Amino acid sequence: MNLTLETNLAVSYKSNSQRVRVVSENWVKNNLYCPVCGNIRLYKFPNNAKQADFYCENCSAEYELKSTKNKFSDKILDGAYSSMIERIQSLNNPNFLFMIIAGNIVNSLCFVPKYVFSPSIIEKRKPLSKKARRAGWVGCNILVSNIPEQGKIYIIKNGSIKDRKVVQQKINIINSINISDIESRGWLMDVLSCVNLIEREYFNLSDIYMYEPFLKKLHPDNNNIRAKIRQQLQILRDKGFIVFLGGGKYRKLYKD
Repeated sequence: MNLTLETNLAVSYKSNSQRVRVVSENWVKNNLYCPVCGNIRLYKFPNNAKQADFYCENCSAEYELKSTKNKFSDKILDGAYSSMIERIQSLNNPNFLFMIIAGNIVNSLCFVPKYVFSPSIIEKRKPLSKKARRAGWVGCNILVSNIPEQGKIYIIKNGSIKDRKVVQQKINIINSINISDIESRGWLMDVLSCVNLIEREYFNLSDIYMYEPFLKKLHPDNNNIRAKIRQQLQILRDKGFIVFLGGGKYRKLYKD
């Protein structure tokens, strides 16, 4: 895997975003294996394809690439809100690749599996103004901060290529909580994110209950948040993410 980007391919483009897109897509096409099945390469969809940017011929996994020359913020701009929600609910959303470029090299590349996504990770943007060319169009943001850390799997980090076996191990860990029911998936991922926010390895129920208002905001129709939290903790325990120590005490097992 060569981390150097072919920046000469973008000399004819005027905007920075176009340049980043051209060189990053070319890099993925020529260097990246399929994180899902390990196939040696990915193939590019035609430009402006609605479904995704890349696909794997072996396992049919689809990938959408987001790349930047700066550090990603907590929100990443994506396409139409209604389309994204519909794809998530129909289990047809793509996997994501988040790339950070430094100079002419790939500094970081993060893989986020499709089954980590739920509606609570997608933020609805305000409609475009009446004066806009696409007046009334509603886009969305991906709330990166709402994605659990276990779902952010680095293939490259700070200019260092991660061992493929380590990458696959991390994919297998998060794959253990791949849930097809969207509401259940959302709850589990949201509670896992809250567990991650607790800085200590050992924590109590009272620690996770502190995130009750946050979870209520994400799931306003649920009137028994604490019971739902306990239910999700049981699932995380059964899947090996935490250990129940008794008396409302837990220990985290996941370490980056």
